[in-house]
Amino acid sequence: MSEGERQPASGRWKTYAATAAGVTVAAALGGRAVAPDTRWYRSLSKPPWQPPAWAFGAVWTPLYASIAWAGGRALLAARPEERRVLAVSLGTNLAANTAWNWLFFRMRSTQAGLVGTVLLDVSNAEFIGRVAKADRTAALALTPYAAWCGFATLLNADIRRRNMR
Repeated sequence: MSEGERQPASGRWKTYAATAAGVTVAAALGGRAVAPDTRWYRSLSKPPWQPPAWAFGAVWTPLYASIAWAGGRALLAARPEERRVLAVSLGTNLAANTAWNWLFFRMRSTQAGLVGTVLLDVSNAEFIGRVAKADRTAALALTPYAAWCGFATLLNADIRRRNMR
């Protein structure tokens, strides 16, 4: 039986509530920066394989839910001495996730966005590695998130290449 299964239900719910709150804050702060209707963004040359605008919300909603669930599950399964580092890793990942929107859309910089998304990919690898040590099922649940972020890196890189001025 894992450590998380030995905790009372109230402790489990508090952990999941905390990860859900963290993810919700990150999503809301990141969403405030997104501005696809600006003249700057509309003027960018984008690859024909870029998904339609509606797809981003449709994809990010379940990905954010998976981050909250997997983060909570891993925190509950982690050994007590590993929990703080795992929580910091989750927080760092959410900060990197949020930062991309601000780097790309608010700074109006395809280059800064590319640096941000590469850093997010590095953060994903570190975070998923820590999660895997605590709970392999939680780590597997994060693979679509990492894959989508990898796709976003390729998309950002192509937009950067097409718009170098």
